[in-house]
Amino acid sequence: MSTMDEYFELGKLYCDRGDFDKAIENLKPASDEYFKAKDFTSYLKTMNLMLRIYAEREQFEEINNTKELLQDLVLKEGFELNSRTYYTLHICSLYKGQVDLALDYAQKALALALAQDNKEDICNAIFSIANTYAQPQLGKYADALKEIYNLQVFFQVYNFPDLRVATLLLNASILKSLKKYDEAIEVVWKAYDDLKITKNMVVSTYLMGMLGSIYFESDDKDMARLYLSMAAKSVDMKNQIRLSKMIKSYIDRLGGDSQQTYDLIFSEDNHAVFEKKLGKIDFKNQFILLDLLRLFVQNQGTVYSKEYLVENVWKQPYDPIVHDNKIYVTIKRLRKLIEPDYEKPKYIFRAKNGYYMNKSARVLLEH
Repeated sequence: MSTMDEYFELGKLYCDRGDFDKAIENLKPASDEYFKAKDFTSYLKTMNLMLRIYAEREQFEEINNTKELLQDLVLKEGFELNSRTYYTLHICSLYKGQVDLALDYAQKALALALAQDNKEDICNAIFSIANTYAQPQLGKYADALKEIYNLQVFFQVYNFPDLRVATLLLNASILKSLKKYDEAIEVVWKAYDDLKITKNMVVSTYLMGMLGSIYFESDDKDMARLYLSMAAKSVDMKNQIRLSKMIKSYIDRLGGDSQQTYDLIFSEDNHAVFEKKLGKIDFKNQFILLDLLRLFVQNQGTVYSKEYLVENVWKQPYDPIVHDNKIYVTIKRLRKLIEPDYEKPKYIFRAKNGYYMNKSARVLLEH
């Protein structure tokens, strides 16, 4: 793999994680080197990813500058834009509210993909058309659902996991617009199952925001507040500008008590913990602490002896000489992570015979 390719792959990795600053730091030199080497196919691939980042950050001036560079590529080098580039331009136009232009780009993307018989590009183009039809300005929900059905036929044969997740979330958004809230929630959870495979953090935050918006529209304010609060704690406001605005708009519309329903949320599938004041807590691969907290959350109010903790968390036979201090130090580390005020703990309490999770704390174990 060349240095340019390494820069691109690293940039893509950072992009999937939502760290757009570091993504651009790697993608920009990659694009420059690809252009110098006249590797225009790789150059386009890099520019497409940068355009996606600029769209998410609503950096419309950067989008315009990039479009000018692409136009120069066509005019000066005679290199034609590909289906994926028109697909990306479609997204940029949608985010700017230019629905007619977005549909034009989507149709160009599909025509090029069909001409090349590139199945992945065909699917991306079909998705872009469905996405445009589903915009409120057009409201062609029946047409959008027909395109989604076409995509589902492709997914039976071809494995495009990221696009499948995006399609499910688009489907849920359409069902929400049609006020079919139960069906929309069911589809979101299907997307969640697929997301456990793709592990895209940006889409994970969007999914939580989507759930919150559906519950809001269905007038379940408590569940809306729960998922929107989780999304708000997870979203990177600097990088995911468009998403953070969407989440904030729903939270503002909730009104009243904007505090989340729960003090502490343990998302078991994601191995993530959210605290009302601290937000998302990074355990940094501290698996013993995570297992210890899981045990306390599973049976809130139950006192666990030191012997039980050693045998079930450390998986070792209990020896007070070896383990008593280890337990004390580990509980102290856990408290420092999850307690907003370490001097006045509200979650992990000590009893005569062991430790327990405060029963009055509002705690959720989410599967």
